[in-house]
Amino acid sequence: QVQLVESGGGLVQPGESLRLSCAASGLAFSVADMSWYRQAPGKERDLVASISRTGEITNYADSVKGRFSISRDKAKNTVYLQMNSLKPEDTAVYYCKAYSGATTRTYWGQGTQVTVSS
Repeated sequence: QVQLVESGGGLVQPGESLRLSCAASGLAFSVADMSWYRQAPGKERDLVASISRTGEITNYADSVKGRFSISRDKAKNTVYLQMNSLKPEDTAVYYCKAYSGATTRTYWGQGTQVTVSS
């Protein structure tokens, strides 16, 4: 059974940083494309950042370019989202998503709340 468990969310002030983690289990991590999405209240779930299975290719939403960084650790089966210079508009529930190249299935984590407020 595939599980994606996010952690690292919380309440921070504008300009501060957070690092989100997504630990994957039951998944062939080395052949999974990983990504982070976020959903603010009343809005759709949007892509924030993605990273290829090799880690060589990353993509970011325009709104987070230069502030957020996605990475993965194959030894820990974990993907990270380093978020710097946080803004109130970054407030949302952040979800981890895995697309398995082995099974062609998509999996989601349960989400972690990030709140940026003074």
